[in-house]
Amino acid sequence: MQVYISADMEGVTGLVDAEDVQLGGRDYAHGRAMMTEDVNAAVRGALGAGATRVLVNDAHSTMRNLLVDQIHPEAVLVRGKPKRMGMLEGLDGGSEAVLCVGYHSRAGALGVLSHSYMGHEIEDMWLDDRPVGEIGFAHATAAALGVPVVMLSGDDAACDEMTAWDGTVATVAVKYARDRFAARLRPAAEARRAIEEAAAEGVRRAAARPRPTGADGPVTLAVRWQNASVAAELEGIPGVTLRDSRTVLVTGPAPQLFRLFGVFMRVAASLTGQHPYC
Repeated sequence: MQVYISADMEGVTGLVDAEDVQLGGRDYAHGRAMMTEDVNAAVRGALGAGATRVLVNDAHSTMRNLLVDQIHPEAVLVRGKPKRMGMLEGLDGGSEAVLCVGYHSRAGALGVLSHSYMGHEIEDMWLDDRPVGEIGFAHATAAALGVPVVMLSGDDAACDEMTAWDGTVATVAVKYARDRFAARLRPAAEARRAIEEAAAEGVRRAAARPRPTGADGPVTLAVRWQNASVAAELEGIPGVTLRDSRTVLVTGPAPQLFRLFGVFMRVAASLTGQHPYC
């Protein structure tokens, strides 16, 4: 049984500030170690529940955050960028379950380090008119590929967002948001035990249930940008239209849109150069 782990950083145990998660931040080195330990807990849980192969995708920022020499020895790591599928690079029909480690709530939510992909550059996103962030978009893409998301760790806001999207997913709150850059922390050892247990529970559930068939039907993605020049530039991509001066629309299968959205972000980054947590 192959299990896929997408590892973000903002929802990792103990981390609350940009200094914890950004290259050059005063506590970034410590943040990398904390991220690695959360991922290792998920790997242990997956293996303990019967996984025969665990593929881990470093999905945060530079995608070179996890400590290679400290990652679980039985995990296969995908590292670096660019990646065609970004936060879901390497996910395909060969996987039987997805674990999301260290995820965070979407832009506008009062969650720790909340945003949708690009800090304040993206004001909001919708999938078939449903508000969506990184959690929902990953879930919808995995479902379209026929692979269920079975576990998520992050702060309580991220867990609530996942539960609202799919109540069958096992969630682990490793911290409780007090504000966007403040949280009540769960003790690290306790949080990692909970991640390991939830990962095992999720993998066992996936093994016991019939595999989803996947869906390649079209969905519509809408992205509202802070900067109208980004939307104007993206309108030049075939199939992309404008809903208003800052909101772009595009329709297609979810995996195709997930890949195209990576192109959107590269265009936006070339035009703006904004830091994620302004």
